[in-house]
Amino acid sequence: MPKAKVKEINIYYKVHGRGEPLVLIQGLAGTHQAWFFQTRAFKKYYQVITFDNRGVGKTDKPSRPYTVKMMADDTVGLMDYLRVDKAHILGVSLGGMIAQEIAINYPERVRKLILGCTTAGTEEIGDYPLELLRAMGLEEGFSEADIRGLDLRSVDIGKVMSAIISLAFNRRLFKVVLVPLSKIYFKFVGINGVIEELEAARTHNTLDRLHMIEAPTLVITGTEDRLFPFHSSEVIANRIPNAKLVKVEGGSHSFFMEMRGRFNKEVRDFLRGS
Repeated sequence: MPKAKVKEINIYYKVHGRGEPLVLIQGLAGTHQAWFFQTRAFKKYYQVITFDNRGVGKTDKPSRPYTVKMMADDTVGLMDYLRVDKAHILGVSLGGMIAQEIAINYPERVRKLILGCTTAGTEEIGDYPLELLRAMGLEEGFSEADIRGLDLRSVDIGKVMSAIISLAFNRRLFKVVLVPLSKIYFKFVGINGVIEELEAARTHNTLDRLHMIEAPTLVITGTEDRLFPFHSSEVIANRIPNAKLVKVEGGSHSFFMEMRGRFNKEVRDFLRGS
């Protein structure tokens, strides 16, 4: 079982293929297995590195508050362990937030940057899905202060994650399969690490630092993303110098799985371009 010792935690990782390194960073509660469709497609051309973020899967789950910057440091620490000086960085959702922090704080480590279905932490109250807020226990008439003041450690995280998974997919097949599986996953693996990831995502904000990103950047999103509306990606692309924005018509938050052919092609074309 390959694990890298990075500071105080052990990170579970896998390496596939050969070529320029391509680091894939998953979103909230996602493990390396969620990259199945990308690993299979990209390992023909790149050295694909997948791993479990702190708090989930087979990586350690320390009981302390997490930050997105901390998780970015974890990723760079894994690159150090694997002796990867520079890599293409692809992150989706929370992984996209982590990728932003890597590109801002470690510009010399990033060849090209791909940010999928993510945010700079700029959502307004009208952007939050009602289904998710209700799962968190908020009643009608809630305010921005109510959202910011939520103590996620006191909510029913199983109910919250069921709502997130349901919102993340537009195709019924994925929801029918993954919602029940998520309940089993949290029963046997635990939820503390996922709560800390969720807290880290909630405090994420790079809006005033995106202009510092130097790497060629692709920002890609689905027009039917119900968790992070596509205008969140428009904000990111407008702030990063010379970023390319691709909006996939009808794409969900998890369009990298549901519409993997289109997603993989856009990423591959971007990485191959000059």
